[in-house]
Amino acid sequence: MTMIEGASADPAPVGHDPAAAEAPRLQIALVDDDRNILTTVSIALQAEGFATRLYTDGETALKALLDNPPDLAVFDIKMPKMDGMELLRRLRQNSALPVIFLTSKDDESDEEAGLELGADDYIAKPFSLRLLVARIRAILRRAEPLVPGAAPSISPEPAPPTLTRGRLFMDPARHQVTWAGQPVSLTVTEFLILEALAIRPGVIKSRNQLMDAAYPDDVFVDDRTVDSHIKRMRRKFKVVDNSFDAIDTLYGAGYSFTDG
Repeated sequence: MTMIEGASADPAPVGHDPAAAEAPRLQIALVDDDRNILTTVSIALQAEGFATRLYTDGETALKALLDNPPDLAVFDIKMPKMDGMELLRRLRQNSALPVIFLTSKDDESDEEAGLELGADDYIAKPFSLRLLVARIRAILRRAEPLVPGAAPSISPEPAPPTLTRGRLFMDPARHQVTWAGQPVSLTVTEFLILEALAIRPGVIKSRNQLMDAAYPDDVFVDDRTVDSHIKRMRRKFKVVDNSFDAIDTLYGAGYSFTDG
């Protein structure tokens, strides 16, 4: 069986708080053909309060992720049957599920390709479990309005206002983006980068400023990560408008948004 049975089981410890147990745990799907990695990461995530679902191949994971989406998924890239790249490509046809890629440390082409396919983040192998947990928490916080199992705040803040810039419309509360009335599907990270640019049209934002907007938890991300997200965003907008040119590049300085 390609889903490791019992991986999601979280037996309640003696003396646990029944009220705390009522809050649903956020679900993290792990996809890797290395069972040792699956087990190790699963134990670490469960210790941090997450529930885990484990899969050892991409084919089985794809059906499960579409039929019963978790809150976030972590993919290895090199796997038999269906590798992580193909899994993400097929997933992105129908889902904006937040995804973190695990990639070989020296293979920058894997990192770039994964981000261009729509991954929200990547972590190089060998990786730190503390870093993985930090990245997962950062992405889930950014995606919190979209997470069905997230517990509501006791004093909820007002819904963030929508943003209109020329043909661009953004609704942060619903994670919706349209260009000239046509929907554009963005990942959580892409949405935050675009929002940071569109809030102040014409103002150049450096890569560091965009990284701060998308990764507000002091998590290290290098320059090519932002470049890859920008490249993919442009491609998505060009699908609905081949003349799209609202994201400008000022080489050596950063990016800006024009109303278009």
